Amino acid sequence: MKKIKVLLVCMVSAATMYSCGGDADKKVTVKTDGTETTTTATDVKSGDDYDPKRGLGNFDESNVDVSSFNKEMADAGKQIAEVKCTSCHKTTEERLVGPGWKGVTERQTPHWIMNFITNPDPMIDVDPELQSQLELCLVRMPNQGLSDTDAREILEYMREIDGAK
Repeated sequence: MKKIKVLLVCMVSAATMYSCGGDADKKVTVKTDGTETTTTATDVKSGDDYDPKRGLGNFDESNVDVSSFNKEMADAGKQIAEVKCTSCHKTTEERLVGPGWKGVTERQTPHWIMNFITNPDPMIDVDPELQSQLELCLVRMPNQGLSDTDAREILEYMREIDGAK
């Protein structure tokens, strides 16, 4: 019986070490130009073309127009956020699990925010600011499976929080 317990402990330990290690070869999906590419975290990390003002994903300054405020989109974004986001984020500067949303549209570009909302995993792996946040929050933002439209509506809600009218 004692040998079985020792064997079981060894197997559980080995499985834990295997599942916790090897992040460099972890497969990630990166959205770019309307397509999804599966690659390894090593490929993304070693990429010299990461832009910390843009992030990784479909969005850039050419396809995210924030020249005018859209109240209907903000209202829709608030509804989505209440279901998907507010268990971890407050609309103030106060941190809950993740950082508060107040001021986020002043600290980050609109397309970076949308890329992070729709594509958090690869961005966390390569963005130094997100890695610093992870050290504070201790929890990775989960991929909520939000659509591009959902992300745009949440962005508009964030803009409303920051005073857009």
